[in-house]
Amino acid sequence: MSQASAEPIRVPIRRDTDLTAVRQQVRALAQQTGFGLVQQTKLVTAASELARNTLLHGGGGSTEIRVVHGRTGQGLCVSFVDSGPGIPDVDTALTDGYSTAGGLGMGLSGSKRLVQEFEIQNLPEGGTRVTITSWADPYGRGAR
Repeated sequence: MSQASAEPIRVPIRRDTDLTAVRQQVRALAQQTGFGLVQQTKLVTAASELARNTLLHGGGGSTEIRVVHGRTGQGLCVSFVDSGPGIPDVDTALTDGYSTAGGLGMGLSGSKRLVQEFEIQNLPEGGTRVTITSWADPYGRGAR
């Protein structure tokens, strides 16, 4: 169970340049929160993939980045909400190699492997929300 603190950072995702803004904001907040370099890289990579999916497959949307506190310390929670039709079969979409756009099909499944918590849901009003959370380990022990 985690508890959020402070106001989240919101970044719209409407064009390619917004993907850079998402990466920069996630990295900056991860550094401030005490993530080691490897953890930062994993989290930024996952966020970048999910931001790209939000733009390319979901027709754009937004992300919300916030510091969270749990039993093991501080972490970052990053949520992506898109404007698309949703994902008809989430289990299949999380399979390595599955792609609806002719890509490698590693975006969702790869992102899931890079973070400690991963949740995906189709929203009743349309669109998809993907939420990832990673917990800081300033000593760099977080292999996952």
